[in-house]
Amino acid sequence: MSVVEDVMVLGSDHPLRSIVRDEDLLLSPPHPPKVPVKLWQEHPPLTVVHYPQQYEPEAFAPPRGVYENDEIRVEWQKMDGRQPFYHRNCDVDEISYQIGGERTLMSELGVIEFQPGDFSRIPRGVAHDNYGREDSHLLFYIPAPVTELVPAQRESVALLPPFPGWQPGKANEAITQCMAALGHDITVFGVDEQLLLDQVHQEDQRMAVLRAEPGHDVTWLYATDRIRLGTVTTTPGGQRRYRRTLDADEIQYQAHGHRTLITQRGIVDLQPGDFVRIPLGISHASVVTEPGDYVTLLSHDELPQVAETARTADACTPERLSSLRVEVR
Repeated sequence: MSVVEDVMVLGSDHPLRSIVRDEDLLLSPPHPPKVPVKLWQEHPPLTVVHYPQQYEPEAFAPPRGVYENDEIRVEWQKMDGRQPFYHRNCDVDEISYQIGGERTLMSELGVIEFQPGDFSRIPRGVAHDNYGREDSHLLFYIPAPVTELVPAQRESVALLPPFPGWQPGKANEAITQCMAALGHDITVFGVDEQLLLDQVHQEDQRMAVLRAEPGHDVTWLYATDRIRLGTVTTTPGGQRRYRRTLDADEIQYQAHGHRTLITQRGIVDLQPGDFVRIPLGISHASVVTEPGDYVTLLSHDELPQVAETARTADACTPERLSSLRVEVR
């Protein structure tokens, strides 16, 4: 079967070139070498990390790291109550994506009440706290400054009390570096919570809430010269089309719907709550039979998995490929 592969680079929505491929050859092992020395290495199949989207009660725990390098950290978190302190980042902008539940973000730039599907960016150096109610969300720590690429759906607001029943009390503030990972605090000290939240009245800046744009297959929301973060909406039907990004790892988080990911590192069925990393230079396509969407992060530098693997991709076989007929990029 002939397919088209788009060869991409970070920062461009237009392919460097589009190549017609024989799909069976694209996904098969290489032909035997014509010399007695093997000139390539064996690579492991893709791995999947999974955290359930349905809230399950447990004691408070720090965010779980999923992928991390020297500059970027991707975390999954769930909460049912207040976090232990206000937090101020020294070196990164902190972007969140709301998976489910309810969460109030309180900061020196105002208050945001999150709905599932909302993104927000806390600029470097802004103190903030969260109050979650059966909440789950993703966190992306990215070197500042990060540029927002689409208009805000709404903004943070000056609001006291930030949620019903709030009373100012004893609170701490933690200053952290190294993407806020455990053990990278610089100092922790007591603060007057009301005085801290009243700072909003001295600030002209507000935090923007961004969402995927209706009617767009791909919405890029945030960018630096080395990353892009956005969402992809998938619908059944369409031409089978592969994509190979030459200069970026891609992290995908399946938010809604089920999808089969076909790659040169195996085939894997994805469900809501799954993370997968596609290394740079690996050709891949998606097959869907129901509407869905996923969060995508492109990183110029390798972004290794630090969380436990839930399962691995299966080998591509002619039988499996022939069973996949309806697809979308």
